[in-house]
Amino acid sequence: MMVPPFTSGNLPKPQWAEAPGETDCSQEILEAVWAAAPQGGRERILLRAPILIASANLRLRMQKPHAAARLLGDGLQELHALSARRATAVGDGFADGFPTATLAELLRGRLDKPLLSKADLVEIGVISRT
Repeated sequence: MMVPPFTSGNLPKPQWAEAPGETDCSQEILEAVWAAAPQGGRERILLRAPILIASANLRLRMQKPHAAARLLGDGLQELHALSARRATAVGDGFADGFPTATLAELLRGRLDKPLLSKADLVEIGVISRT
């Protein structure tokens, strides 16, 4: 499937906040897209990182900083796994145009903090390709 690269600079973000049991959350949407992605594909690896980040953000809202840090670390590991896998010769997948290095840098910055708080929510929508 051909997915156009990001050209607008910033990714759109949902206009609603995630609240367990109250609203549909972006994590559930990402999980549905992840389930439909080809097994073993780079897109499937990439989608695991935002799923983990969304879950970490929820833990931060619930004031569970240690759980959030663990999930952000898991997300960073997924980004490293993606970087280790070579892009296909075609290079037209979603993962090929995603600003993986920028997101990994953002996660490392959060994980360098001694204790996370609600102010450390990771907003993927503000990440742009550079």
